[in-house]
Amino acid sequence: MPDKMDDAKSQKDGNAPKSVKISVYRHDPAVSKSGTYQDFEVPVQEGMVVLDAINYIVNNYDTTLAVRWNCKAARCGSCAAEINGVPKLMCKTRLETLPDKVVVAPMRAFPLVKDLVTDVSENYEIEKRMLPFSPRKNQKEPWIIDEMDVGRSQEFRKCIECFLCMDVCHVVRSHNTEYIGPRHVVKAASLDMHPMDSIDRSRTLAKQQGLGYCNVTKCCQEVCPEHIRITDNAIIPEKERSVDNFYDPIMGIVARLRGKEKGTDSSAIEGD
Repeated sequence: MPDKMDDAKSQKDGNAPKSVKISVYRHDPAVSKSGTYQDFEVPVQEGMVVLDAINYIVNNYDTTLAVRWNCKAARCGSCAAEINGVPKLMCKTRLETLPDKVVVAPMRAFPLVKDLVTDVSENYEIEKRMLPFSPRKNQKEPWIIDEMDVGRSQEFRKCIECFLCMDVCHVVRSHNTEYIGPRHVVKAASLDMHPMDSIDRSRTLAKQQGLGYCNVTKCCQEVCPEHIRITDNAIIPEKERSVDNFYDPIMGIVARLRGKEKGTDSSAIEGD
């Protein structure tokens, strides 16, 4: 990463590096009610990503800029933000793919902590209320599972919980509903598709977790950095399962024959 001395030397040699203007959202809710955008000029090197530019700003212009990141390898999901209005990982978004002016803002679906840092802890509270994996009773061990059944839910386990899908979801972002959001439907689907799970989560998703509010626009699927087909392979099948179990008596019988119990929320399971 170039520093100011490198910039000065390259300019003196008549070989000034290409630069990009980064407009960064600044707001500390503890100090003011509203925020603003601050512009910075950042020199660009080949292969730089948005996170490199943000770190350059922190190291060379303003150390008070708040940003969260960890691995810089698109595995932790910590550096999720909105880049030119689109939810993305800063560590995975190359500057060369963006226009000369880049606007970086925090995810709008979650409460702001400061600058680019948001509080996503409500997602972990949602997970606590979700029905856990509940294996069928009296199953001989070790379990013998067909490879096809394993593959059905393998895709969902790639989720890194960056919550970009939650941020882009217009229901989560703009409406006060009980919808748990795409990330958590993926979690429910991964369990429902497990051949040894004994709970049917369709009732919970339909009646208590707002699945009906999703209108399958596939926006969550488009921003997923792991390319999980959230809408096609998780949300739509869960919607179909919910409708079948409520209105199709044959599918209801099939579900019972498979040993699936009708689920409810976790508080009911715990006896609260």
